[in-house]
Amino acid sequence: MPSPGDAPLTAAPGAQDTPTAEATLRAAQDFERAGQIAEAIAAYEALVALAERAGEPAALAEALRRVAVLWHRRDDSARARDACRRSYAVACELGDDLLAAAALNTLGGLDLTTDAPDRARQHFLGALALGGSSGRLRARVEQNLGILANIHGELDEASTRYQRSLEAYRAAGDDQGCAVAYHNLGMVSADRGRLEEADGYFRACQDLAARCGDLFLQGDCLVNHAELEVARQRFEHARQHAEAALDLFTQLGGRGTRAEAHRVLGMLYCETGRPERAEAELRTALELADASGSALNEAEAARELAVLFQTQGRNQEAMNLLNTARRLFGRVDARADLVNVSGKVAELEAMYMAVVRSWGRSLESRDHHTFGHCERVAGTAVAMARALALDERTETTILLGAYLHDLGLVRVPPEILRKRIELTRSEVDLWHMHPIWGVDLLAEVEFPWDLKPIIRWHHERCDGTGYPDGLAGAAIPRGAQIVGIAAAYDALTSPRAGRPALAPDAAVAQILHWRAAWAPHVVAAFLQVAG
Repeated sequence: MPSPGDAPLTAAPGAQDTPTAEATLRAAQDFERAGQIAEAIAAYEALVALAERAGEPAALAEALRRVAVLWHRRDDSARARDACRRSYAVACELGDDLLAAAALNTLGGLDLTTDAPDRARQHFLGALALGGSSGRLRARVEQNLGILANIHGELDEASTRYQRSLEAYRAAGDDQGCAVAYHNLGMVSADRGRLEEADGYFRACQDLAARCGDLFLQGDCLVNHAELEVARQRFEHARQHAEAALDLFTQLGGRGTRAEAHRVLGMLYCETGRPERAEAELRTALELADASGSALNEAEAARELAVLFQTQGRNQEAMNLLNTARRLFGRVDARADLVNVSGKVAELEAMYMAVVRSWGRSLESRDHHTFGHCERVAGTAVAMARALALDERTETTILLGAYLHDLGLVRVPPEILRKRIELTRSEVDLWHMHPIWGVDLLAEVEFPWDLKPIIRWHHERCDGTGYPDGLAGAAIPRGAQIVGIAAAYDALTSPRAGRPALAPDAAVAQILHWRAAWAPHVVAAFLQVAG
């Protein structure tokens, strides 16, 4: 994810008046740069106590702000927010606009990961109004406004903000700030598909972060560079970056950050044909993300594991993981976790399509006569939905339901599916169970769309002669009728065991002969599409 700006503007003014406070501040900063977070927190808290005793509000405000950042890195956001609010109050009482602006900027950074972007924007703009005369603060606010643009999927705007931030950091001679700006530019360039450009930014970030001794930033940059290298199919580079990131994150003690490294390793092993290793890495990523309460990392890991399972034909497991990822991204949306969540959900919906399409094709592979049936039914059904001017969500429901309408046929013995003579009564009864079996197979899958009525009732008929429940008239959902008539037409126009295909005109005539089976408006939509 992008890195918010939260580096100290300068050494705390009050700390320079008291040698002991100054030494304590420097020790805390040294611990922080070295990744010794527990020691850094202890040193900042010691400075808080010292500043309170000595009556040094400037040192107190800076120490509270810095310890807030560290508490947030240790996944204690409530404690972080309390410390940051106290820093702002102390700075306001002192009348120090620069320290107050720094606290507001950091508070906005906390808002990005714990609440909503609107409140973060208010804090950032407030920081700019109070401390805009400081070039370094302006750089940090531009950086954080870039992150807000990224959250909303405004990638060009985000890139512009990050470039402004980089220029301001350079003017201020702030290598640490430049490193963060390079990292964020790498992230947004990768999202824009500018992979070579992203590679250059990540390399610049790693060099500066190493020079500054910022282990957190080095780790973040390494894992995101590793993911980029997977996309570029530079797999050995990806492995080296991900394992180096994992070593750093293990040293720093963050489970959520370790989850990111394991996720990228899982992606790498999936791409290089090592599915068992990939699954192990991705399951580790899920466990670590869950333990750290990181909804974003858990959602990303669940999505990648779904990709792996799809490649293995484990479609039901893949679908369950996609549902898990969708629920988790819903939580991320509430927390605005520094990402364009709507874009992530759109990617998930495309994956749903891929998994459902793969699942439907796997059903058809049992009988060459039915190959392509689900694809053709889906095409006709969606065309009918558009002819009826149905909304986008209903159209998606019909599309996915069409792909899975015959899911229950996996339980029908192959010899019945391929039988070239008329079925016996008991065989017909068995065949008529497939809509019920299809719903049973999806019992534990919680789709974002209600597919089960289509699967169960696509063979129902308005005159009450259908199966499995003998529904009639308006009791049969419209989506089920649309898929039902599309499936009937495809069955007529495709060769089946013991029966040649009908010509399209003859098939349409047969549908008209059966027209009492469907509602008049459904038949009209079919004729509009088929005619």
